[in-house]
Amino acid sequence: MAVLPTKGNLLAAKRSRELALTGFELMDRKRNILIREIMGLIDEAAEIQSQIDQVFSEAYAALQLANISLGKCDKIAEAVRIDDTLSLRHRSVMGVDIASVAYEEEPLRLAYGFVDTNSALDDAYIKFNRAKQLIRRLAEVENAIYRLAYSIRKTQKRANALSNIVIPGLNETIKGITDVLEEKEREEFVRLKVIKAQNQRKEQKAAETMKSKNE
Repeated sequence: MAVLPTKGNLLAAKRSRELALTGFELMDRKRNILIREIMGLIDEAAEIQSQIDQVFSEAYAALQLANISLGKCDKIAEAVRIDDTLSLRHRSVMGVDIASVAYEEEPLRLAYGFVDTNSALDDAYIKFNRAKQLIRRLAEVENAIYRLAYSIRKTQKRANALSNIVIPGLNETIKGITDVLEEKEREEFVRLKVIKAQNQRKEQKAAETMKSKNE
């Protein structure tokens, strides 16, 4: 719908443009902060994944040795209790809700006896416990990366909408209203000049008439 070319609408359009420019600046700043945050997390995720690969390789090698020397270790593994110490907490990064996996770190205790086991099983148990801690941290980091990436895409879309649609549209509206008002001012100026010239001619004619009568 066309905007009426009035001074009030011109002022309103200029205020809207200022708000849009401020909004774009804030979103651009938010996007840059989130990008810096996510780049650090991506590097951390890559490092943790590398550690997980190494620990799992060592853990499975130790488990293979334990299976060879002890036979199947599945019955022994049933003695390991389920870990229910994990809990979720949340923190905010520029308005983005990031989950943090909290856990109660306890001294590592073997969940089986020493009579029918050996050091190979102990080594596998310790390394799988290390892998569990790394997986916990990796899940936390990857979840943060996903949420930050989603927020970056959403922020970018909004910034693009402001930059490519809203602000140009307001600029066009302001230019259109300004052009119409300036044209009206020129027309009014010309009209006043014509009226002034007409009045001057009338005054001059009246003066000449008075002068003629006086003579």
